[in-house]
Amino acid sequence: MILSEKQAERYSRHFVLREIGVKGQKRLLSSRVLVIGAGGLGSSALMYLAAAGIGTIGIADYDCVDLSNLQRQIIHGTERIGMKKTESASRTIKELNPDVDVKLYSERITTENILNIIDEYDFIIDGTDRFESKFLINDACVLSQKPYSHAGVVRFEGQAMTYVPKKGPCLRCLLDRVPPAEQTMTCSQAGVLGSVTGILGSIQASEAIKYLLGAGELLMGRVLRVDALSMRIQTVNIGKNNNKCRICGSAPEILSLSENKNEYEINGCGHTAGEN
Repeated sequence: MILSEKQAERYSRHFVLREIGVKGQKRLLSSRVLVIGAGGLGSSALMYLAAAGIGTIGIADYDCVDLSNLQRQIIHGTERIGMKKTESASRTIKELNPDVDVKLYSERITTENILNIIDEYDFIIDGTDRFESKFLINDACVLSQKPYSHAGVVRFEGQAMTYVPKKGPCLRCLLDRVPPAEQTMTCSQAGVLGSVTGILGSIQASEAIKYLLGAGELLMGRVLRVDALSMRIQTVNIGKNNNKCRICGSAPEILSLSENKNEYEINGCGHTAGEN
């Protein structure tokens, strides 16, 4: 791959980083990342992935832009209310960096389609806000041996971790099952400070880029927690994967998504909301 003069200027700040350089930039330009959820987390993740020159970015979200989204979902704009989020996000990415090839999945992500969708990508980012969606993404990535970044935000707090197949714990190692609805709240129920989704989404983009480059230390076996109200950030070590984990342990119970379909269902329909 030969970089053009415009590309050399665009990515010049990457070139001076020894962890990236010209060789690393070429690697990013040939990489493929899927972001599931073009909401608060997905907005900042998508914009920084595009700015970094990820060659192919997939965007999965079935929802349309709503006025209430714009307090945090910065990839969209007021004039795009009513537009599909995938199309809105794609337009912003193309304006930011024409190098990026954008693939859109304007559909519900379910047990029937997720494995086929994630198959062509090198790294997955979970930008959804419901536990059912997060467990579906986790399980699909574990079964497909795909690395991915998990994050969640509510009110002023957020957390993130990265899963790498056979090298660290997955979400189920920490939380065995989807918690009962009465024990959890979404952003629409509890509220969220928009800038916190930006912080966590940026962290997810950074994790994807580091993984693709083989640089630095990933949030593997660690959970990063952010409390913006007190402005405290901590990293909790969780070690290796849980040997009793239902999907990545020594004797896994979950061998296919179809067998576990009921756990991913929200109001009778398994899907990812992408609503953070």
